[in-house]
Amino acid sequence: MTAFTDLQLDALRELANIGSGNAGTALGSMLGKTVDISVPTAAVLPLADAVAIAGRPDELRHGIVVPVVGDMEAIVLLLFPEADARTLCGIYGIEPSTPDGRSMLGEVGNILGTNYINVLAQMVSMTLEPRPPQVVEDMLGAILESVLLGRGEDVDHALVMDSSLMVEGEQCSLSFLLLPNHGGVRHLLERLGL
Repeated sequence: MTAFTDLQLDALRELANIGSGNAGTALGSMLGKTVDISVPTAAVLPLADAVAIAGRPDELRHGIVVPVVGDMEAIVLLLFPEADARTLCGIYGIEPSTPDGRSMLGEVGNILGTNYINVLAQMVSMTLEPRPPQVVEDMLGAILESVLLGRGEDVDHALVMDSSLMVEGEQCSLSFLLLPNHGGVRHLLERLGL
């Protein structure tokens, strides 16, 4: 297992905070609502640990998968628990399992993921290009298995950000995982001079 220093983890947390600030502003513009995002937890974990803290494998999740290409290949995976997806979609009177609900969650995931990746790309002077999101609703274990199967043995660490999203006073939680290709987290830190 590779250990990261406090300074390196602080730098990654700062990237998460900047990215979430930009994402909150963009999401608020799209929704026409006041949006605040906080990232109380940001950690780099070995893949198995990151998967374990995302929740129990049999819990229902709404997942938004945003592939990233460019100087570093990665996947951004946003996971909304069922109750929080319901709360977010309920702001507009829609159910998360409907086509409108999936579309809304896809746009939320696209805005959050894309803004974070754009900040990351600027901070580390890399070309990172998000691809269109895919929205899935399934048990957490099935979502993670299908995402990780697509990555093969190429992922060693994940950047995990448990985030709190407040939209017009409605609280929602989500897990944000950045799954870079092998050695990707280390490469990001090197680009930051750490």
